Amino acid sequence: MSRVKTFVIVGGDLAAGKAAEELRAHGHDGPLVVIGDEQERPYIRPPLSMGYLLGKEDRESVHVHPEDWYRANDVDLLLGRNVTSIDRRGSAVTLDGGSRVPYDQLLLATGSAPRRLAVPGADLDNVLYLRRLGDSDRLRAAFSKGARIVVIGGGWIGLETAAAARMAGADVTVLEHVELPLLKVLGREAAEVFAGLHREHGVDLRARAEIERITKTGGRADGVLLADGTHLPADAVVVGVGITPNVRLAEDAGLDVRNGIVTDAHLRTSAENIHAAGDVANAYHPRLGRHLRVEHWANALHQPRTAALSMLGKEAVYDRLPYFYTDQYDLAMECTGYAEPDGYDRVVFRGARDERRFIAFWMSGKRVLAGMSVNVWDVVDSIRSLVESGVETDDAVLPDPAVPLESLLP
Repeated sequence: MSRVKTFVIVGGDLAAGKAAEELRAHGHDGPLVVIGDEQERPYIRPPLSMGYLLGKEDRESVHVHPEDWYRANDVDLLLGRNVTSIDRRGSAVTLDGGSRVPYDQLLLATGSAPRRLAVPGADLDNVLYLRRLGDSDRLRAAFSKGARIVVIGGGWIGLETAAAARMAGADVTVLEHVELPLLKVLGREAAEVFAGLHREHGVDLRARAEIERITKTGGRADGVLLADGTHLPADAVVVGVGITPNVRLAEDAGLDVRNGIVTDAHLRTSAENIHAAGDVANAYHPRLGRHLRVEHWANALHQPRTAALSMLGKEAVYDRLPYFYTDQYDLAMECTGYAEPDGYDRVVFRGARDERRFIAFWMSGKRVLAGMSVNVWDVVDSIRSLVESGVETDDAVLPDPAVPLESLLP
């Protein structure tokens, strides 16, 4: 008779919740423990900067599973607990307070944390970051009609929170350290679309901004002082300058850590019986032939199936192309594929960029590396197929909306 095995998942977001689901679905009937450092059961993060922040989604809807799912599936959910160390030799994790939880298989889904702003005043009360449900609640309270909101950072989180603030009637300024928001991610032509979108909705978008400090009255921020002497009054300051993978546990345990926890295509780390998934995993991507750490929702949704199968000793690799979406004002976007900032030679557009209704393709020679649809529906699967097929396309055909994307496939 085989010994009953205990599987432990460290993390409290989508990847942790889905991994528990996948383990049960694929046959693990032994003890299953999920350890999260928040009091909330596992939840999905994109609504925190979009639907939930806008008041369009309720709190219950952001959770991965209903509250009774964990009890019904015999999942031991330990909330508000921190894992302080991993004992690889003893195959156990230690919790705050000193108690130990043994494991036969361990999944690290520890996610990431907002990068902190390194200027004077960054620790004042109403300097706000967005990562957790409570953070989104604080932003919702701050985004009121006439409130002065300064957003530091023109990435996805910065622009999504700026859109939410404007839609609530706040006066919004976005500070970006380069020429355009999203310039490094999208390239100039596509980045200009998002810059124009926010300007049309009344956002004061300031490029090449250098922040001297956050000013205060008492213990609260009252504005942002720029290096050129400009002072921007603020009732709240939102910081969105990137995230950092939570790798301390892995580092302390001696795992291979380079821009996240390094894994193979099966999501196995350098340590026996330890896997990683989600934001924290720098996983080898067999389709792209390189390691890749993806900070988006789709990875946290889909990687857990591969991790669960691998933990169960079954053959599985993760080769799904990166996927990302955003909703800002009346713009809905989906993007799939992977193109490094210096890894493509041009962007080809299909449709009306000035009307914000188009598809953009990042190209290397005649191959599509990635594609983004803006207010164009039901095309992401065709874009994914174009990328995965590696088919060569013609610039005379690809931009033509009259030519179905499916017809370009081999």
